[in-house]
Amino acid sequence: MFSPAVKKSIPSSSYYKSNNKINNDNSNFNNPDSPITPIFDSSRNADVIPNRPSTGTPAPWAASRLSVLARVPAAKKTDIGDISDPSQPVFVGEFPQVARDEQQSILLQKRIPAGQDSFSGGLDKESSLAWLVCGRKLFVWSYISHAAPRKCAVLDIPPTQINTDVSKNLSQDNSWLVYVVNWHDSGSSKGKLHLRHFSAGIILCNRKSRSIVYWPNIDPELQVSPQISEATNEEFKANFSLDGGKSAPSKHRRSNKPGGSLSPSSSFNSLTASAIFNAQNTCIALASSSDGELWKFICSPSGIQRERVNFDIESKSRQDQDDNQLVQTKGYPRSLIWHFPRSSLNVPNRQFLFLTDHEIQCFSIDLSSNFKVSKLWSHEIVGTDADLGIQKDLAGQKKVWPVDLQVDDHGKVLTVLIAIFCKDRITSSSYTEYSLLTMQYKSGANISSDYSQPRYGNILEKKAPIQVIIPKARVENEEFLFSMRLKIGGNPAGSATILSGDGTATVSHFFRGSTRLYQFDLPNDAAKVLDASVFPSDDREEGAWAILTEKAGIWAIPERAILLGGMEPPERSLSRKGSSNERSSDERRNFSFTSNIPPRRASSETWDSGDRPKAELTGIARRGAHDEESEALIGQLFHEFLLSGQVNAVYDKLKNSGAFERDGETNVFARTSKSIVDTLAKHWTTTRGAEIVSLSVLSTQLGEKQQKHQRFLQFLALSKCHEELSSRQRESLHTIMEHGEKLACMIQLRELQHLVSQNRASEAGSSYPSSESQVSGSLWDLIQLVGERARRNTVMLMDRENTEVFYSKVSDLQEVFYCLEKHLDCIINTEMPYPIQLRRACELSNACVTLLHTAMQYRNEHHMWYPSPEGLMPWFCQSVVRCGLWNMVSFMIQLSTETYRFDYETRLEFLSDLKALSEVLLEAYSGAITAKVDRGQEHKALLNEYWNRRDTLLDCLYQQVKGLADVQIQESKERSEGQYEEILETLSSGVLAIAKRHEGYQTLWNICSDLNDFELLRGLMHQGLGPKGGFSYFVFQQLHSTEQFSILMRLGEEFPEELATFLKQHQDLFWLHEVFLHRFSSASESLHELALQRNESSSIVMEESHAHTEKKVSLVERKRFLKLSKISALAGKDADYDAKVRRIDADLKILQLQEHILKVSPNIGENGNIEDHLLPPVDLIELCLKSQNRDLALLAFDVFAWTSRSFLKYNTDLLEECWRNAANQDNWEVLYERSTVEGWVEEETSCHLKDTVLFQASRRCYGTEAETFEGGFDEVLPLRQNNSGLSTMTDNSCSVEEILMQHRNFPDAGKLMLTAVVMGSMLDGSRMDDDGPSLME
Repeated sequence: MFSPAVKKSIPSSSYYKSNNKINNDNSNFNNPDSPITPIFDSSRNADVIPNRPSTGTPAPWAASRLSVLARVPAAKKTDIGDISDPSQPVFVGEFPQVARDEQQSILLQKRIPAGQDSFSGGLDKESSLAWLVCGRKLFVWSYISHAAPRKCAVLDIPPTQINTDVSKNLSQDNSWLVYVVNWHDSGSSKGKLHLRHFSAGIILCNRKSRSIVYWPNIDPELQVSPQISEATNEEFKANFSLDGGKSAPSKHRRSNKPGGSLSPSSSFNSLTASAIFNAQNTCIALASSSDGELWKFICSPSGIQRERVNFDIESKSRQDQDDNQLVQTKGYPRSLIWHFPRSSLNVPNRQFLFLTDHEIQCFSIDLSSNFKVSKLWSHEIVGTDADLGIQKDLAGQKKVWPVDLQVDDHGKVLTVLIAIFCKDRITSSSYTEYSLLTMQYKSGANISSDYSQPRYGNILEKKAPIQVIIPKARVENEEFLFSMRLKIGGNPAGSATILSGDGTATVSHFFRGSTRLYQFDLPNDAAKVLDASVFPSDDREEGAWAILTEKAGIWAIPERAILLGGMEPPERSLSRKGSSNERSSDERRNFSFTSNIPPRRASSETWDSGDRPKAELTGIARRGAHDEESEALIGQLFHEFLLSGQVNAVYDKLKNSGAFERDGETNVFARTSKSIVDTLAKHWTTTRGAEIVSLSVLSTQLGEKQQKHQRFLQFLALSKCHEELSSRQRESLHTIMEHGEKLACMIQLRELQHLVSQNRASEAGSSYPSSESQVSGSLWDLIQLVGERARRNTVMLMDRENTEVFYSKVSDLQEVFYCLEKHLDCIINTEMPYPIQLRRACELSNACVTLLHTAMQYRNEHHMWYPSPEGLMPWFCQSVVRCGLWNMVSFMIQLSTETYRFDYETRLEFLSDLKALSEVLLEAYSGAITAKVDRGQEHKALLNEYWNRRDTLLDCLYQQVKGLADVQIQESKERSEGQYEEILETLSSGVLAIAKRHEGYQTLWNICSDLNDFELLRGLMHQGLGPKGGFSYFVFQQLHSTEQFSILMRLGEEFPEELATFLKQHQDLFWLHEVFLHRFSSASESLHELALQRNESSSIVMEESHAHTEKKVSLVERKRFLKLSKISALAGKDADYDAKVRRIDADLKILQLQEHILKVSPNIGENGNIEDHLLPPVDLIELCLKSQNRDLALLAFDVFAWTSRSFLKYNTDLLEECWRNAANQDNWEVLYERSTVEGWVEEETSCHLKDTVLFQASRRCYGTEAETFEGGFDEVLPLRQNNSGLSTMTDNSCSVEEILMQHRNFPDAGKLMLTAVVMGSMLDGSRMDDDGPSLME
């Protein structure tokens, strides 16, 4: 592969002339191994082309397609159709037929002069478009899909109109720069699959003439005319010079073109473009020339504006170190690229990078207004500091060329291809060293566009040591070096592809401490490699390398081919030319890997901080030889079983081989089952574009697979392997059975596709031709998406049709739902008319339902073959399937808002499809939850997701049902009473069944309510839906919220247990249920609790805390509940009913006190709206104390009186504060002065003291007629110090007398104060016994 190209003999001109006739003998052309080889066109005879080799890859003009099988040895073509060698490139697709025709026409007419490139082409990674320039035509198509070449944009390149003598030297030039402007947001649509149309613009630039051609949109259906901008005569005079072929080439720069030529320093070498912020189909293009110029072109549908950008590309003066003279460096700047390739379209500015002869420079361009270009930073990569890049002026080093620059998708890692011209000081031989320099930003480096002044210095640092690709290569001229291009981002991770100007492609990757090279090599008739790119991947990982050849179409390089075919760097060039140190026979291939070793995807980190790679990231995962032997033994024994039907000693042989050691998908039985269902039939590889032919054999192929898989199950059963798997390796057996499920699903999906095609072809007035009806529609697009995704992720399938891959990869059926989740917008565009959206959505919905119904049916019919289901989750219950179904359902829910636009039959069909899809989605959720519960895994989040989506689905379905009922009523000519209910009952039957199955209580309630069907409601309640009568509880809750208490209680008579469960949480009705059951004492307690809004029923609880209730209860209602509680207690008359009545009376009196206090208290406004709030006794007493009101000061003692003994004991300080407040209510100083001046006698003193608060408080608390709920005040606070109860008090106890002694007026009016409290505590507060002691004593 790395040996020099062998020069083949060229036929003489006479031979060419003698064979320039049409040969009608086609017998040697057709491939007998291909049953669908197209009929040879006699007008296209390959023998008329000169230089056509007799072997190798056929030329593009030889037939309508390339024969991939021609490159495969016969020994490789196995019966199962796995014809691809993993160590060889894989054919992906050919050029569109129109491009082939143009190539043939150009070559036959010899329109390309000798010495010039025949064709130019390229691959655009972001848009996945390929382009090819043939003569005056530009062909653009998608290179990732087989269907895409049939839809190719053919753009005519306008002729140039240069009115100068320079045009003579440019008229035949075919050196083009092409840039694809992707109108999709590359920052968010990475790896997106687009099937329906092109959404891109094209900028075409001629390197030499500097002509610019712009197509705003290349969609063939739009036929957009291009805009043209040509260089002026002044521009040519200023930038071009004719050397007439007389200028002597330099030592390292040779001209390959005879005669006069333009100076190479005046041509464009790089082109890039970007969509302009908030401008439709408008972009800005930047082009750099080899003489240091930068041009910008504003391209819009109305025209192109070109302008030279004036800026200094040098960060400092380049001076020769010897003579201190300014050096003119040709060929730079170059490698004009965007700093962040995946930038969003909505950014106002973008950064781009330049590569000069000694540094990397970064600039910013404003995309929103004036398109100003400003410099941000520069970093020297060729200098005296080896830590910053390449160290120059080393011994033997003559010159350093930075050849090309690339940046990764995230803009964080920069890779530079370096060429160094060296001279061996011992042998005096010259050679070139090629290496890769990988740079990254230093920690903390700010690279934003906000800086007004450019930054110079150390912006970057080495990410890894310099990777030497070829240490001693052939010395090439400078023109060849500048023709080399660098590509990064493909597999293996960290690999890079170097494209040389003579059409070779070399992949370099760092593996196990050394650099290895893989050169893409096809026979010579494949011509040159035009470009290389990376296949986009949906998994945000590196894709395989894609190679665009000049004549052999597009190829892919598998990762395994690079790993297995990589060689150590030889001492030779990257070009086709031989090396001075050629050692083709001595080159050592990397034989450390065997061909049956699958490569493991490496990390994007190629190196760590040292020279050696990370071992854990670059290894190759080996399948054990033990597993391979077991799998081979199973295959052999199964093959013998197919021939003889005997299973002699199969179980023992397999058990001894260790076939039962692994479980799950790695089990050898599961792998064998997968190989059966995933078999690729070799005759499925047909002529490109012949999908219809391959579709005709799909059913037969799938049927054969199903028969073989059924025989495999019989083999397992007869050999007793099934019993072993079922008991010990349940997951493996479950996987095997799921293969049968998926195979049955594929067969039904194929039948559905055939049925859809027939229906579309038979539609009246259908615009689809009969041939196209089979390859159109949303289901067809979905199949293409899934097949294309599989081809992207598996390089070995790149030479297969999307349809073939889809129907072959049976075990990956869940990928259908992945594409529905991620790429539904590619199949159903919201810009489509609503009827088209609805039709395509229903077609996809029907496909999903068919798949899941088939899987469930297969599982039911073969349930005896399955292991016990505990803990095993079916494939159709997995997250990827649920997410895909939900995305499909969500789109249909969104579409349901527009169904009023359609007729009744269409809406009815839409409802049926949505209903079926919703049912299978809910079943998938149900199965997933069951599996998680069996495994003991956390399932709360999944359960909540299931509930929310269930309610959303059922609500949408029922709204559609009601809408259809309204339409039917409006269209009805004769209306009768109950007609609407009858229609609604008929239409809602399906929704009712789903709601019953999945416990959609709200929908069940809505249906019963709208139908006004009490019997249906009772019937559903009797069915016991949900755990512990869940639906009955929901019905009671709905009746309670709508205050239909009478219906609720009547239903409670029929469902007493369910009602009791409900009423335990709704005490406002629980007492009614207990009264109905004649439980009066229990009803009394319930009413008491309801009045206090507490779980406890006594007034003590009301004193200590509050209860929060959802429904506000007024004080009037609380009093009513208390009175009802008292009546119930009296009716019950249990053993302690008297105590209950006393508690109720006490709480009732406190409620009455609260009413009075709230009316009188002036602080009620400061406490907010608390009129209906139940306040605890402490709050009531504090309100009384804050009010400074005489009446409220006395009511505080009333509150204390109706509380419990414990409340008095624990709130003694508050009681003392009440006595102090009572003493402050009267002016004792005035009373004392009046008694002294007026000389009050006892009768007068008694008369005046009766009006004091102290007297009234004493009589309320200590009088013989004082009433309390429990205990007395003297138990916690005696009246006098010498009270008999004092001996029982603690040391901290106090008395009313001591409290009064602390009053400020006690020294003067103390006797009056004590007389008042003593007089109030006497038997008769209105008079004194004559024999009693004097009050004043």
